Amino acid sequence: MSSIKIDKKIVGYAVKKPEEKATRPKPEIRREPRAEGSAEVIRMHEKLERPEVLIGSTYKVKTPVSDHAMYVTINDIILNEGTEHEQRRPFEVFINSKNLDHYQWIVALTRIISAVFRKGGDVTFLVDELKAVFDPRGGYWQPGGKFMPSIIAELGYIVEKHLIWIGLLAKPGLDENQQKLVDEKRAEFEERNKQQDAFSKSEFPEGAQLCAKCSVVAAVMMDGCMTCLSCGDSKCG
Repeated sequence: MSSIKIDKKIVGYAVKKPEEKATRPKPEIRREPRAEGSAEVIRMHEKLERPEVLIGSTYKVKTPVSDHAMYVTINDIILNEGTEHEQRRPFEVFINSKNLDHYQWIVALTRIISAVFRKGGDVTFLVDELKAVFDPRGGYWQPGGKFMPSIIAELGYIVEKHLIWIGLLAKPGLDENQQKLVDEKRAEFEERNKQQDAFSKSEFPEGAQLCAKCSVVAAVMMDGCMTCLSCGDSKCG
């Protein structure tokens, strides 16, 4: 069998069946401009079939509102494997739990998320959509003082963590000037305030309140307004 050298970047592929070799057209691929810090958007107008083997990661989710943990597995497909343009993109999601109360919405959610992943394009919007879901019965606190509005929202954070790990999302954080300002404000607050509250074990100062922007108990009164020491949000602008 003769070898074929590929000297161009692979931007799409499809599995050909024997009877379709002569008639099936190549997949149509359309690229879109890439914004800074976001994933490259590639839209394919042909169904991408699942390879026999995928690689993935499993995340454990243990919440105080359920006696059983959930295990979230996100499998990825590798494009342009072995080349300088190699990319790892999410392909499907599975959620396993012993709690049968969640069975219906778990099945529905995994099928929808997997379908969005397989469609391609910019799938990072799923993170904000999932994190914006609130439980009408109330959320819960994670260790360290972070408020989680719902189990669905925590799944959104899991998807975000995975997309950051494979390089489709930039790691959130403050720039150098913002971090310097937060550090100065935090040191000033700790110097003149010695308060106590239920979250004394948090990494943020005692007496900090819940930040409405990042849901972390890190908002303190500075210069006459509430300032978050985690994300830098301030009512003073």
